[in-house]
Amino acid sequence: MIRVALIHWNATEARDRAALLHSLGYVVSARRQPPPELIRSLAKAPPAAIVIDLSRSPSQGRDLAVLLRQRTGTRCTPLVIAGGEGEAVRRVRKLLPDATFANWDRIAGALKRAVARRVARPVVPGSAFAAYAGRPLVRKLGVRGGTQIALLRPLPAFLQTLGTLPDGVRIRKGYPGSADIVIWFARSPSELERRIASLAAGLGKSVMWIAWPKGGSAAAGDLTQAIVRRARLAAGLVDYKICSIDADWSALLFKRRQGKRAGRG
Repeated sequence: MIRVALIHWNATEARDRAALLHSLGYVVSARRQPPPELIRSLAKAPPAAIVIDLSRSPSQGRDLAVLLRQRTGTRCTPLVIAGGEGEAVRRVRKLLPDATFANWDRIAGALKRAVARRVARPVVPGSAFAAYAGRPLVRKLGVRGGTQIALLRPLPAFLQTLGTLPDGVRIRKGYPGSADIVIWFARSPSELERRIASLAAGLGKSVMWIAWPKGGSAAAGDLTQAIVRRARLAAGLVDYKICSIDADWSALLFKRRQGKRAGRG
């Protein structure tokens, strides 16, 4: 039997989709690991195809598809983008025109074609930020009308970098409180370790961007994306989106892991 991996962000729907793929004759591995661990495990033992569901979390699905193409071990593994609507699907098509796209009611034929046609020269987007090129920063950060934002140690000109805000957006500096979005500019591994647990514990249903200086930038130091990702494990967080804030800073978006309690620090 042919082995395929299914990526879905809803456990109940994932079981139903996995059962459907199994009924079509495939051995199915449904994955819900955080992106770094997921990509490493898929690269270590690539399946015949990777099915990414775009219906629940299209931005996560899109970003993961880009990262899979960037990794040597999964670069030539056929990608099947299942479900999704309108602009979400068009964005992925633009980035990965050689992936296979299908609604779930036509997944049988699409998966069969994908498995039979291994990608010899896959399209590899230049970076994980390719999906966001040209989008205003407020959109990349998920800021909508009425959003409450808490800024922790913001850059001096960050409000100017944000540009024009949607109506009703409120911004404050300091403790997050009841903010919808927290944006934290972390400068060092020690600062990250000292504060991440307590910030995660008070996050509730809000989300938090953790920004760090890009390597090679004027602000670069010891803090890296890998360190930020590792720190989120102990704090009970999961990352699911990446963003380039400006030429010197990048950020990852985090939320509380379901069923987990973050420790206090």
